[in-house]
This record gives sequence, structure tokens and C-alpha cells, in this order.
Amino acid sequence: MAAVASAEAPEVRQECGCKGIRTCLICEGPRHGDPIWQLAPKDYGPKVNFRKQKLRMAGFQGLPSFSQELVQRMGLYPELEDFQPVEQCNLDYSPTRGSAIDPHLDDSWLWGERLVSLNLLSPTVMSMGREASGSLLLSPAPPASPEASMDSMLGPSRSVLCHEVEVAVPVPRRSLLVLTGAARHQWTHAIHRRHIKARRVCATFRELSAEFCPGGKQQDLGHELLRIALSFQGRPVL
Repeated sequence: MAAVASAEAPEVRQECGCKGIRTCLICEGPRHGDPIWQLAPKDYGPKVNFRKQKLRMAGFQGLPSFSQELVQRMGLYPELEDFQPVEQCNLDYSPTRGSAIDPHLDDSWLWGERLVSLNLLSPTVMSMGREASGSLLLSPAPPASPEASMDSMLGPSRSVLCHEVEVAVPVPRRSLLVLTGAARHQWTHAIHRRHIKARRVCATFRELSAEFCPGGKQQDLGHELLRIALSFQGRPVL
């Protein structure tokens, strides 16, 4: 994609493709003359209204064909051997564009226990936080070498308010990150603008919740969603 702003050209409003918790300098109002990269996200999944808990499958043809091998390779890991994604979201982060994602918890009505993200092109940091009352007990990390004195390396544990705690999780280039358990349901996750140092492409895969799995009250719909998703005939759903 090419930059579209110049000093001579008249200013034209750009559509950045951000929605929901995604933000960039375009939708936040860039200064005149800032270079703008128009890199919209690509979603492969059913159209969903999470507030009304409704979905429609019109236009959904499955995950893209290039993801079939990725999904197969995910299944080689014991934690993901039964992982069957029904949605894939590709995001393209650019430091020039000021890409970022606000702290959030993913929906749990439709999406299941595991959120799986493939990080490509450059490393970044995922920031985890707790938007809850109460406090957390923080304990210092143990010494790096067994020879080091525990007394000299460790300070006392201390209690900190939940909203004051942010955990920085390094996400290396070409790594696979899985959020599950408390990290999925209790800790928000975000990508701050300052942690996008170079172009980053991320593919996030989501599975169905128990309500749409065998034994759930919408198991038939879930079966159909999986059948379409794993046909790998998909095109982006606009």
C-alpha cells in the first residue's frame, strides 16, 4: 500500500478500517501532512452482533485456503490438538499509521476458551491488565542463578491495586500466543502504540464457545459454522 498524503494534494478523508477497540492515527485525526497507510483488517468469520447475541452467515465461506496448513500445524501442540477455529482476523499494524488495540476482553458468548494469535514480521509486547476491584499480591522474581543469595535478591512481597498492575508479555516474531484461563477471562489484553516498532502482521483465530459445541443449546448452528469454516474456501467478510 502507498502513502496518499502530500503537501500539494487537497486533503481527502481516509477510511482506516479500524472498528471497535482498534485505533490508529487516521481515526484519531492525524495532523496534516502525516503519511497515512490504508491497511484495513480482514475478517474471515460470521457477521456478529455481540450486544444482541445474534449472528448471520451470509457471505461466510470459511477460513482462507492459506490457513489450512497453519491450523494443521497448530494441532501438533498438545494444548491445541482439538482446536477448531471458526473465525480468523488478520490485522496489519504500522508504526507510521500509529496502529494500536485498546485493552479489552474478547466476547465469551460466541468465542470459546482459547484465543490463538500468530505474530509475524516483527516482535511486539502484549499488555495484560485487570479491570477489577481489590488488589493483587506481587512477589519479586527469583534470582537468575542458584548461587545468588535469595535474601540479597528478593525484596518483600507487596499488595497493589488491580488497576495499577500491567504485565508486559513479550511476543517474538514468528511466535504463537495462546490466551486461556484467567488470561482469557479475567485479564484484558492490548497492544500499545509504543510497542509497534515495525510493520507487524497478526492472525488471530477463535473457536466456538460451549453453547455452540456438541451438547450446547446451539450445537446445530455450531456444527454448520465449523463445517463452513474448515472448508477453507473463505474470502474476507466485509
